[in-house]
Amino acid sequence: MTASTFILGLACLSAGLSVIMAAAWLVWRASGNSGWVDTIWTFGLGCVGFIGAVTTGTMDFHSGIVAAMAAVWSLRLGLHIARRTRGITDDPRYARLVQDWGPDASRQMFLLLQKQALVSIPLALSMWLAAYGSAPPAQSAIAMLIFAVAVIGEAAADEQLRRFRHDPVNKGKICDVGLWRLSRHPNYFFEWLGWLAYPVLAIDLSGNDLWGIFALLAPLCMYWLLVYVSGIPPLEEHMLAHRGEAFRRYQMTTNAFFPGPPKTFAGG
Repeated sequence: MTASTFILGLACLSAGLSVIMAAAWLVWRASGNSGWVDTIWTFGLGCVGFIGAVTTGTMDFHSGIVAAMAAVWSLRLGLHIARRTRGITDDPRYARLVQDWGPDASRQMFLLLQKQALVSIPLALSMWLAAYGSAPPAQSAIAMLIFAVAVIGEAAADEQLRRFRHDPVNKGKICDVGLWRLSRHPNYFFEWLGWLAYPVLAIDLSGNDLWGIFALLAPLCMYWLLVYVSGIPPLEEHMLAHRGEAFRRYQMTTNAFFPGPPKTFAGG
């Protein structure tokens, strides 16, 4: 890959993500339900990754793998978020921001979604670079295994949470069963894990093509977003406000992100 190809690809990916998030803003304005923002982001990023993979000019095994991975990821997660969004009137994370912004909410939401497009560039870039990769069969197999574990694990975590919430016996309780006993956010963990598959495909261990190293930005960016920005912090703030001491005990006994055995809580 040449520098000009890299720059052109980066520009196209960036423009596509910006347009998608502008569309998400329009949907939010029309529906009043900010839950559709994440739905559109998921489907949109998947489309950008898929199109980027099939338009590399060298449609081969690697680009086919990436196209399939992008499609599977976006369809699985996007449909899950869409189903959840249909059952709510608004996403509490965005709703609180809108309330704080007041009369300037429309403009601020547009800027926020364009920022989301900006921080999504490393994710789209990683898929595109993986499609250009030439990893040997063993490296490709590792990448596909990581991706499969991630998709299955996230789907399992989402389904466990859905079943827990829909059981009347659990009304007002904290989901601490299955994968949720090992991590407070197992769905986030497996989401992050899936993005590790792309640098495995993209990085040329022989050192002949160094552009693939930029694919590492995807898991780094996703970890930062999930753990420090838009994932765990606002969600746990919401849970503390609505579940109080019960969620605080859950925090003390269960890892936040990486799965691990439950810890003993001295306070009972």
